[in-house]
Parts: sequence; structure tokens; C-alpha cells
Amino acid sequence: MSKAFTRDGDENNTEVDADVDASVPGGKNYITPAGAERLRAELRKLRYEERPEVTKTVAWAAGNGDRSENGDYLYGKKRLREIDKRMRFLAKRLEAAEVVDPLAINAEYVQFGATVKIRFEDDSERTYSIVGVDEVDVAKGRISWMSPLAKALLKAKEGDFVTFNSPKGQQDIEVLSVVYKELP
Repeated sequence: MSKAFTRDGDENNTEVDADVDASVPGGKNYITPAGAERLRAELRKLRYEERPEVTKTVAWAAGNGDRSENGDYLYGKKRLREIDKRMRFLAKRLEAAEVVDPLAINAEYVQFGATVKIRFEDDSERTYSIVGVDEVDVAKGRISWMSPLAKALLKAKEGDFVTFNSPKGQQDIEVLSVVYKELP
């Protein structure tokens, strides 16, 4: 059945949501409070700012006559589909989110939300915060709890040595410190 002849509420319309996979490996979508707020802010912006603006443009372009060669109309409809797809994705991610506040954690070992300072075999030191898959930003030192490095660090304590399977091969890394702090 063509998408052109389906309604949003049509039970047989599986094509619309089939391209939005909001599942998370491991079944849990752990996220920090700041990460959850960023997703909510993006959803609000799409829903209340971008989508209404594009809808106005599409309505204006539709009033200009022939839609088959109307670039504003065609691009606007495509952009609306992209916005709707992203909104569905964000809504599903937030629905499955399990917010974990690092400030509420009192542990001496590495778990979700920890900020860990480590030393590699070459004596270089790096600090990483273990965050949800929607919050990853390697430039800021934020890695997913599902990443190989985070998995190697989980349950390690200060002073522990762990083996990490990196792209360069196996490396032994030392945990220098484990802290739980707010991640803006």
C-alpha cells in the first residue's frame, strides 16, 4: 500500500514507524538528567518551532498551484517527514529512558555516570565520563556505557588494572580515580 493512501492512525501503516529504531543494545536506555533534558529540548524545538515553520512554508507553497514541480512544496514535505521521523525517534528514546543521576551514586567502583581518570600503557592519561548512548561526545570525554572501554572499566576501582581490547590490540589500563559528579 502506498504511503500516500495511509493515515497516521491506520493500523496497517507499519511503513511509517518501521524506519525508526529506537531500541538500545542491552534493552536499557540509561541516560543522565542533563542528557534527558537535551533530548526533551530537541523534541520541543522540533515540535513547537521547526515543524510549525515548515508547515507554514508547505501551506504557502501548496497555494502556488502545480505541486509536481514546486521545489518549496516538495522540499518542505520531505523536511516534514524528516522532522516527524526524528520526533518519533526521540519520543521512543525518552519513553524507554532510565534516568540515572551520577550525584545520587555513592560507590567506589566504576558504573554508569562515573567520571574515570585512566592511564594507558604509554603513560598518557585521559578522563572519561560513562554516559548513555544518546550523550556520547568523545571530544568532551563522554563515552557510552556500551563501548568496549566502558565495559572494561565497569566495576573497576581506583588502583585496579583492567585489560581493554582496543583497535590497537589488547592494552592494560590503570584506573587512577573514580568520581561521580554532575555532567552538564
